Amino acid sequence: MKNICIVGVGLIGGSFALDIKQQHTSCTIYGIDKNKAHLDDAMSLGIIDKKSNFEELDKADLVIIAIPVDATLEVLPKVLDKISDEAIVFDVGSTKEDICLKVQSHPKRRNFLAAHPIAGTEYSGPKAAIRGLYKNKTNIICEVEETAFKLQEKALKLFSDLGMRIRYMNPKAHDKHIAYVSHLSHISSFMLGKTVIDKEKNERDIFDMAGSGFESTVRLAKSSPAMWTPIFKQNKTNVIETLDEYITNLKHFKELMENGDFEAVYKEMETTNHIKDILNGIK
Repeated sequence: MKNICIVGVGLIGGSFALDIKQQHTSCTIYGIDKNKAHLDDAMSLGIIDKKSNFEELDKADLVIIAIPVDATLEVLPKVLDKISDEAIVFDVGSTKEDICLKVQSHPKRRNFLAAHPIAGTEYSGPKAAIRGLYKNKTNIICEVEETAFKLQEKALKLFSDLGMRIRYMNPKAHDKHIAYVSHLSHISSFMLGKTVIDKEKNERDIFDMAGSGFESTVRLAKSSPAMWTPIFKQNKTNVIETLDEYITNLKHFKELMENGDFEAVYKEMETTNHIKDILNGIK
């Protein structure tokens, strides 16, 4: 692949660009972003080689769409309209069902691979882009059978070059599972941050007492609302289901506390400790 276009040169798109440039030194990275300051930053940081636009997409061998999922619904069909028959396009969105449905009847559906690399940080923009972000990370591929084999091979080789693990899943299952392991954790972090901020209005010393536990738990509350609001909107049904279950568990824990049943509190936490074995097994 000689010409690669990144639509959205922030953390995710920019990190792809940095790793691709390191692995494929002869390729040219083009950047498209509605934020001109982001394009300027991406150029000055060496993330992209040239600024581009949608009219030049016919030159691209590979297009990566790394923008909020609501924008992807609008941009993806336009990208497919412009690319050559030999180009492969993949998105990186945290929701998959709506995106796959949007292009299911597009004449160039075979040129699109629905992907979700589970990687990132709480920061955004080109300055947040880092090398090695995707190494040893899982990349979920949906509806791989809808993508032309020769074209999907290009993307899969790239993922392999960057050290990613591949899992295959249908879009509906993806959105349901990711609501539990990603979307719920972000909501929890945002709401914990809100709770503490509201309390801090009356108790100015509260942040002086915040330790590493608080910092790590609330870290995701620094994430971009412009990215996460569309995710919650597209995955509304699954997110509400996970919230219902989470709230039920919180209420149960509160009742145990109110009843002074600390033996049960201990058992709840002891049972949940099993998650460390699960997570260690994944690593």
